[in-house]
Amino acid sequence: MDVWKAAAERARTHGDVIVLAAGQPSTPAPAPVLRATKAALDAELLGYTETFGTHELREAIAGHHRAGYGIEVSADDVVVTTGSSGAFTLIFLAAFDIGDTVAVARPGYPAYRNTLSALGCRVIELDCGAQTRYQPTVEMLEALPEPPAGLIVASPANPTGTMITPDELAALARWCDAHGTLLISDEIYHGIVYGDHTPTATAWQTSRESVVIGSVSKYFSMTGWRLGWMLVPPGLRPALQRLASNMTVCPPAISQYAAVHAFDPESRAELDGHVRRYARNRALLLEGLPELGLTDLAPADGAFYAYADISHLTDNSTRWCADVLAGTGVALAPGIDFDTRDGSHTVRLSFAGATADIEEALVRLGRYLDARVGK
Repeated sequence: MDVWKAAAERARTHGDVIVLAAGQPSTPAPAPVLRATKAALDAELLGYTETFGTHELREAIAGHHRAGYGIEVSADDVVVTTGSSGAFTLIFLAAFDIGDTVAVARPGYPAYRNTLSALGCRVIELDCGAQTRYQPTVEMLEALPEPPAGLIVASPANPTGTMITPDELAALARWCDAHGTLLISDEIYHGIVYGDHTPTATAWQTSRESVVIGSVSKYFSMTGWRLGWMLVPPGLRPALQRLASNMTVCPPAISQYAAVHAFDPESRAELDGHVRRYARNRALLLEGLPELGLTDLAPADGAFYAYADISHLTDNSTRWCADVLAGTGVALAPGIDFDTRDGSHTVRLSFAGATADIEEALVRLGRYLDARVGK
């Protein structure tokens, strides 16, 4: 958020900002969603809905999982939430007590750690480096003094873009079931994968006791619509119902009516076009960054991020990113948000924007780095 604020100020004063810090698509919602939104404004009351979401949307989400993963999912399994952020808050409150331990990957999405800590849970950060493709393993869990109450995995992951193989995800799910650990599988970047990528798997292919988190934000290009969902086992639903009805009443009605059409074939065709652009942008960065001397990159299997080690350039990624913004107009995200130990020498670049912006950013970064080493 500090980077976005600084980028906005740079845009106001210089008008030359290229934002590679934002973890969101640069495109609007699909055309069928926009048409449905206009229709709903004219035809629907847009009052409160059922707390867990409209039946039509929950059935559409269930169908999405049936078609995409070959698993049996019904509308009753789906809990629609106010964004995936709302889903995480609700499931943390429903499943964990103050003092419970929850394991997360480091580097990883900071809101897991921050929300859990705010709710009184004890966060265990699993050191996930290149040797495990920045993903947790059963061996890491076995090395803990006792099984945690929860484990959060993300595939594709933020900030690294790495994915867990189906076998590894299944092994984690089985371990969690055997040790009374709730597996929470963050799958919000599903649909954004590249080339000879690791096949996309869902935790519910192995364990129906796990919780799967989804969202219309990333692949579906609908971040500001604030709509996410969970697949949850029956035992957690009563607590979730009570919590959600008190905390949010229901997800945004207009977003629900519109999001039904995010799963239409026309929408999917439009969205897959975005993924092809992300793939082009990814190729530009994976080729261009090493040419600039940034050679230590996480494998970008999916999502729309490149995660780079810049320890040869700085030991303060926050200051370095601020200097880059001031010197080039290119906004990057310092790694400190994602890695509490080593984030001072890492940086995340989002390639969800226009291809021309990626090309120009590489040119500007090249000039900046050349000037810094006296070339």
